[in-house]
Amino acid sequence: MMLGYRIKLAPDDNGTLLVTCPALPEVTTFGEDREDAIRHAVDAIEEALAARIARGAEVPPPGNVSRNHDFIDLPLLTTLKLQLLAALRDSGLTRADLVRRLGWHREQVDRLFRLDHASRIEQIEAAFRALGRKVTVTVSDAA
Repeated sequence: MMLGYRIKLAPDDNGTLLVTCPALPEVTTFGEDREDAIRHAVDAIEEALAARIARGAEVPPPGNVSRNHDFIDLPLLTTLKLQLLAALRDSGLTRADLVRRLGWHREQVDRLFRLDHASRIEQIEAAFRALGRKVTVTVSDAA
């Protein structure tokens, strides 16, 4: 299952496509065509999510990607980090609790939630295990 955010594409007055994201009102970007707009949308959504995480602000949960609407598929690592953040919040634990459970330094745990950091999958799996969760992967045909 891919997770993502719904976007709206609208023709702009200069021949480009304006992109907004209802769940993340701070996201506004554009593209020369649909493909370019979607590329820019992924970057803008990740930047908005990273800023919210850094501020400790609410991160709206991504939804299941629906082919009936324009959705942005989040990159796999971003999806895992958002799911880890949700699992941490659902557990009622703090990052400090996760540091203690993993026996890691605080910065190592903090990097798990930074979208601009290429965390190793083994570290993410360990963090999920520390929260009583496990990661499963399904591969499907591209749409």
